[in-house]
Amino acid sequence: MDAALSGSESRPAASRRRTRLLAVPEARWALAALVLFVLALPLHLLGAPAWLWGPLFAATYVTGGWEPGWEGLKALKDRTLDVDLLMVVAALGAAAIGQVLDGALLIVIFATSGALEALATARTADSVRGLLDLAPATATRLLPDGTEETVDARTLAVGDTVLVRPGERVGADGRVTGGTSDVDQATITGEPLPVAKRSGDEVFAGTLNGTGALRVRVERDPADSVIARIVRMVEEASGTKAPTQLFIEKIEQRYSIGMVLATLAVFGIPLAFGDDLRSALLRAMTFMIVASPCAVVLSTMPPLLSAIANAGRRGVLAKSAVVMERLGQIDAVALDKTGTLTEGTPRVTDIRPLPGAALDEAALLVLAASAEHPSEHPLARAVVAAARERGLRLSDAVDFSSVPGEGVTATVDGRIVQIGSPARLPAAAASASAHGPHHAVVAELEDAGRTAVAVLRDGAFVGVLGIADRLRPDARAMVAALTGLTGRTPVLLTGDNERAARHLAAEVGITDVRAGLLPQDKVAAVKEWEAAGLRVLVVGDGVNDAPALAAAHCGIALGKAGSDLALQTADAIVVRDELATIPAVVQLSRTARRLVIQNLAIAGTFLTVLVAWDLIGTLPLPLGVAGHEGSTVLVGLNGLRLLREAAWPRLA
Repeated sequence: MDAALSGSESRPAASRRRTRLLAVPEARWALAALVLFVLALPLHLLGAPAWLWGPLFAATYVTGGWEPGWEGLKALKDRTLDVDLLMVVAALGAAAIGQVLDGALLIVIFATSGALEALATARTADSVRGLLDLAPATATRLLPDGTEETVDARTLAVGDTVLVRPGERVGADGRVTGGTSDVDQATITGEPLPVAKRSGDEVFAGTLNGTGALRVRVERDPADSVIARIVRMVEEASGTKAPTQLFIEKIEQRYSIGMVLATLAVFGIPLAFGDDLRSALLRAMTFMIVASPCAVVLSTMPPLLSAIANAGRRGVLAKSAVVMERLGQIDAVALDKTGTLTEGTPRVTDIRPLPGAALDEAALLVLAASAEHPSEHPLARAVVAAARERGLRLSDAVDFSSVPGEGVTATVDGRIVQIGSPARLPAAAASASAHGPHHAVVAELEDAGRTAVAVLRDGAFVGVLGIADRLRPDARAMVAALTGLTGRTPVLLTGDNERAARHLAAEVGITDVRAGLLPQDKVAAVKEWEAAGLRVLVVGDGVNDAPALAAAHCGIALGKAGSDLALQTADAIVVRDELATIPAVVQLSRTARRLVIQNLAIAGTFLTVLVAWDLIGTLPLPLGVAGHEGSTVLVGLNGLRLLREAAWPRLA
């Protein structure tokens, strides 16, 4: 969707509400742990006395570990062995056998990860709340006696009539009872151009009125407006999304419980059969070290974090390791149209002078741009921009006037010029029976998915301009690559009209088109596919895409023009709007998953050999530590292979 409106209008409100990093308690504790660790590290490495670095490391353990440890203890009360508690215990266990530095590093990494997750959650909530700022705080209600009163928009009731002046936002969902205007409803439907509204047409709260005044009868309670429903859908989708667990976390609970029970058995059984306490304790401690899931945990994180770093260098920001893992699992893709497959900005694509007008393309464009220059309509800006790109000099326009829904009239070089919709210009209606050459040109452009703009001089048609939202240059390649990766052609989900959507879909090779959709319709489509067992990737950029981004298995937002809500709701962000990076990051995620499986095999082999040695024979503690640490280092280095430039997929 074209997020020009949502990007510019909603960002100020969102920025006022944006949670700062240090406003999150988890971030403050993580920062304290990091500072203490950085202070202690050089002292430890340089061989300073333990009384210098010992208290600093101890403070690192406390500041970074108390909160996850406390949460883990609370989970333990509910008979759940939480990963938070296990990490703290692992860090304390490392310290107990002299690995103080390793344990502190584990605490810092774990605390930082928790802080980033808490910050992401807080900022998503900020953006959801900020979306409500799109709807105006007040509205002008018309009373039965014709007088006006300014009221809180939340107090409007079904049946009230409100006045929406030029440039104001619509206060409630309703239907036009009087007036004509062009309304920019990109935040709701994703349509790239303002839509002409007249009596009987539906309008939505939060959309931006153009140059005309509208009388609107309220047909929906403000709490049930489309914009309010978007907020609820995002919150509900985020809340009901399946718990995000990394692959290793799915087996972590059972493994950790088994390891704890096995350690107790290794300690207790020999002791019960007469072994001395020191020997039993040493064997149990060795078993706990070699059976510790450190290498297993590291099997997952280095490949995923390396993939995140590599993708970040290419302009794709995955918000967590969970996201990077989920990207590789997708088997269906749903794409937004405006602002995603297209640039989201209308541009002049066709300049068609009519026979007998005595105008070439440049002269027709100058005539149209000169008349449109005073207008603020997006189509007018596109015409003026096209003239400027060609270096054409415009003439002065006088006696300018604009009629919402029809077009503009101005005097240029002594000639009266009219520009607007071919079917709605008064002169066009008067000459409709003539079936002049402009009819064929208009039909040709509209069949090609263009918006046709008629140009009249002194009441006679002299040309037609075609305006369209330009397709991104890498859209076709992205669709082809995603089709190859998933085995399914992506689906187009758009709020735009059917004809424009199908024309664009044909250009990029998409056959399944769902057009004219509101945000809840997009969510319904995603849930339908998910219910059928598909893991759906949704790619979008606007407010109306946010609920679908939240409901999908994985969501990617385009960063340049993306609305705040879409950027916070999405799991990953394409910063430079390079569509080719989307299939590339999916492929990178799949490569990372293969490395995870390799690492699990390596870690499992080491673990099995060392545990068997300790149980069957007598594994020396130093050798157990060396084997354990060696396997940890090996899987870590294997995962770091994805940091190389060559690891980024080169898709045709």
